[in-house]
Amino acid sequence: MAQHDYINRKPKNNNGGKKPAPRKPFPALLAATALVLVAGFAYGLWYIKHNAEPEKISPAAAPVKEEPAKLQKPVIKPFLEEIKEHEIKVEVKEIESKGPYQMQCGSFRTHAQAEEMKAKMAFAGLIAEIRRTEGSNGVWYRVRLGPYETKRKAESDKNKLKRIKIMGCAIWGWT
Repeated sequence: MAQHDYINRKPKNNNGGKKPAPRKPFPALLAATALVLVAGFAYGLWYIKHNAEPEKISPAAAPVKEEPAKLQKPVIKPFLEEIKEHEIKVEVKEIESKGPYQMQCGSFRTHAQAEEMKAKMAFAGLIAEIRRTEGSNGVWYRVRLGPYETKRKAESDKNKLKRIKIMGCAIWGWT
């Protein structure tokens, strides 16, 4: 068997023994052209700024200044007096509350499924209740929240539940 000396071995070239690719020369002509263009642009801006004649500027471009003091005094005083004497009539309508609301987010065949939904709601900071109901189609376990004074508060909690991927909650009057 032949022994190999891996420590004193010279490393191979990474490009497979070929000569390294020659470097491209710096594009001096391109750099000089770019420098001349930038310098010409800067000089053009400087020339326009220092040699513009203000008389030749069109009157539409110049802002028209009117004296506000002459216009405001006669207009504002009668206006302020009119406001002080004016009465405002407001009609207030009472909004009838449709009563408390509830939100149901699930109806399950097993109590364990309902408990799982209730636990997910608890992570959103909401306390749900499970109500067992019996009907013609069997026993159901409903997961619901409420009562809510306004529908807006129920919608707020519904949006919290949507953020944790609990969809399909329905809001209706408390029974």
